[in-house]
Amino acid sequence: MARTNRHRHAASRSNRGFTLIETAMSLVIIGVGVVAVVDAQQAFMRSNTWSSQAASGTFLAGEIREMTRHLDRHDPVTGLFLDGPTLVGWGPEIGEVTVQDYDDLDDFDGVEFGALGDFPGPINAYGEVIPQLDADGQVVLDPNTGLPLPMQGWTQRVEVFKVSPFDTAVALPPDHEDPPSGNFEGRTVDRFPLLVTVIVEYQGPYDNAPLEVTRITWIAP
Repeated sequence: MARTNRHRHAASRSNRGFTLIETAMSLVIIGVGVVAVVDAQQAFMRSNTWSSQAASGTFLAGEIREMTRHLDRHDPVTGLFLDGPTLVGWGPEIGEVTVQDYDDLDDFDGVEFGALGDFPGPINAYGEVIPQLDADGQVVLDPNTGLPLPMQGWTQRVEVFKVSPFDTAVALPPDHEDPPSGNFEGRTVDRFPLLVTVIVEYQGPYDNAPLEVTRITWIAP
């Protein structure tokens, strides 16, 4: 009889299920593991998105750099000069209405290429609008016009500053000139180096404002 009771107690212990506390602890452990996996996946996706955008931004900035690499600082025909107190020649000249017309660096000062910019964009080194590509590398067409859509959300902005030939960190107004002094013959408005900066920004579909992705700067001596 005692042996039967012992067998009965042993069977009872072996068939015992999980307690409520054990079940709750198991759920907590599983939940923490799932959250950790999801968080790691999101971090990977953010990192991958950032690296893709950084590569695109660097590419777009480099295209403007390449397009303007061989241009003169100022217009090769009319130049840059002061007509009394008025500066003549900074910015696009009369008749320069497209980016293909721009033939010197100061033409690009303040110009933005993009959906809301001065010109369609972003553009490549040939001044052509870069199309949007889908996941398969195919050009995306505008459903309304059938024409290629430009890269969505991207803008290229160009800034051109006159700088001191002795300290390129010192920006000067476009009409600045150095008057003669002693043995120094002076420096006219067209004889200063230029600091050119290309700023690339991206605004995603859920962004409230464009964010700067990259910028490149160089000196045109």
